[in-house]
Amino acid sequence: RTGGDLRTPSLPLGEGWGEGQPPARAPGNRRLTNYSTLSKGALSRGGQIWYNRTQTRQHPFHRMPDISVIIPAYNASKELIPCLEALSRQTVPREDYEIIVVDDGSQDGTEAMARLFGVQVVRQYHAGPAAARNRGVESSTGTFLLFTDADCVPQNDWIEKMVGAFRDPQIVGAKGVYRTNQRGLVARFVQAEFEEKYARMRKSEYIDFVDTYSAAYRRSVFLENGGFDPSFPGTSAEDVEFSFRLSQRGYKMVFAPEAVVYHSHPASLWAYLFRKFRFSLWRTKVYARFPGKVGKDSYTPRAVPFQIIFSALVAASLVVAIFQPVALVA
Repeated sequence: RTGGDLRTPSLPLGEGWGEGQPPARAPGNRRLTNYSTLSKGALSRGGQIWYNRTQTRQHPFHRMPDISVIIPAYNASKELIPCLEALSRQTVPREDYEIIVVDDGSQDGTEAMARLFGVQVVRQYHAGPAAARNRGVESSTGTFLLFTDADCVPQNDWIEKMVGAFRDPQIVGAKGVYRTNQRGLVARFVQAEFEEKYARMRKSEYIDFVDTYSAAYRRSVFLENGGFDPSFPGTSAEDVEFSFRLSQRGYKMVFAPEAVVYHSHPASLWAYLFRKFRFSLWRTKVYARFPGKVGKDSYTPRAVPFQIIFSALVAASLVVAIFQPVALVA
């Protein structure tokens, strides 16, 4: 692909990949750490991820990372600093994961800032986070694909907790949580909304809603199912659409409440309402594709879908009011 080719990547399934399962070896016969086949005790001991080093380090200078962390970034040079600092201090050995920042056509030095941290940087013309994440997957090598956002600060055990969700080989995806250190009224209200949704998810053995501020997928399943739909622009609902798609096809995903990223929520009422309105508009597109999810997904409280539909109707009414001539009755 050239730098200007923004077609939706086909993301073909690589040779030797089993359905829903990671490969035993990467290209070049380089062995990958298969976390999903380890026992619970072997996977997490003393807060660290453990594995048989004699098997996984036969080629220490050529071994490919088993985990890929992908971050889309658009004019995010300042936000990236705490994000990448946090990712450099994870409980997982640094050689076990790669960090890929996809610069989505930024003009504020995002690429240069990312390179200061020694991470892999992929640059593309501005095409939105869905296309950026797909582009990051194309450049990645990991068996497990982890996604977060440039304005998120992962807790130091975030990677460990995300990967730990794949102990069960049937699990193909996992979702973590937001936390915030903000003390303002609006920000705390936003966090309370998230906590209500997380409480709902805790009641489900499997979930159907994974958003990419804290998400993980098996690479094989991500590739087989075409990745994120880049027709969703900006930060909208491409991640929800993808998880609904997987759920409809029978894949199993789980909630990982210990996989925490910190985030700065909207601090003003106007910012909160604008964000809510924007997300509502794009969520209606997702519900149009998956009408059976309205009021029935594992994340959204029952009243919210109707709020979303109402917001869309209000938006349509405003457009009509602006562009349709008003007939004056004498």
